[in-house]
Amino acid sequence: MLFCVDSIRWGVESIKREVIDIESGQPLIEFKGVSKSYSPKEPPALHDVNIKIYKGDFVFVVGSSGAGKSTFAKLIMREETPNTGEIIVNGYKLAQMKKREVPYLRRTMGIVFQDFRLIQNMNVFDNVAFTLRVVGASRQQIRRKVSHALALVGLGQKARNFPQELSGGEQQRVGLARALVNNPSLIIADEPTGNVDPELSYEIVDLLTEINRRGTTVVMVTHDHQLVRDYARRVIMLENGSIVADNAEGVV
Repeated sequence: MLFCVDSIRWGVESIKREVIDIESGQPLIEFKGVSKSYSPKEPPALHDVNIKIYKGDFVFVVGSSGAGKSTFAKLIMREETPNTGEIIVNGYKLAQMKKREVPYLRRTMGIVFQDFRLIQNMNVFDNVAFTLRVVGASRQQIRRKVSHALALVGLGQKARNFPQELSGGEQQRVGLARALVNNPSLIIADEPTGNVDPELSYEIVDLLTEINRRGTTVVMVTHDHQLVRDYARRVIMLENGSIVADNAEGVV
């Protein structure tokens, strides 16, 4: 097993969260009548989506290619904005948010991408440390937190390697460490197992499950229905831009 799940408690106990408090019982993520189109000549990527995701939820978002899964994730991250409707994430109303405010939203979440999005001219340590430097962490904090994060994902010996020197699975683990290092209240994982082998896919979800068990909300976009069935968590199914099912316990 590459991941030492028990060591996740370091993050829960030692890293201060920079989040907006959510009142008890209020959704962490809420879509109200959200529609998104990229072109008036094409069908909408999302149409009239209404959904609530609460603090502590673990949600799989599934659907075929073109169903709207990635658009759903991009709207939560505010990489995209809706044409109509309202989106609230961590207390932020995203439609009214100014561009200069977006970094403050993203400090409350960790993001894991299918294509890794590592900075090629930075080594592994600096890729993971990047978000901590942005928020002004001290050198001592950065050294401690990055070292813990890399140990957590089994890359303690790769800190000085560059992305091009790593396998696809190792690059994804760097992405996971980067997402976890600032102890976010929300993790968005957009097809995080899409470019890794099946064994590592389960290790990635094992880690996300343990983080969720300790209180972090996880939204994972995936096309792997077997993975979804094996973990038996809430499943939101998209089809042609609309939610066609919202089921508990891995029903797809």
